[in-house]
Amino acid sequence: MNTSHASEPQDPEAIKLAQAKAEVQELKGFYAHLSTYALVMLLLTAINLFFSPDYLWVLWPMMGWGIAIINHALGVFNIWPKFGKDWEEKQIQKRLKK
Repeated sequence: MNTSHASEPQDPEAIKLAQAKAEVQELKGFYAHLSTYALVMLLLTAINLFFSPDYLWVLWPMMGWGIAIINHALGVFNIWPKFGKDWEEKQIQKRLKK
């Protein structure tokens, strides 16, 4: 089995470009996730306040999904790098050695 990848760039500038594009895609994905969260929470808050203002059930999905948003941000902005880019690279290298 051939382990070399012809489609992978070998030029350092091409590698940098590919990494930058991947980072921009991650950032774009995070902002799309955050925007969706904000819009859905706005809608759910309006529904909650209109139909059952005595009980703020909207806080439950807000907190649950909010945890996912925070987790996504930690990864994208490399704030808590447990499963960050270094971890990914180590896992890739580990699998290439098999």
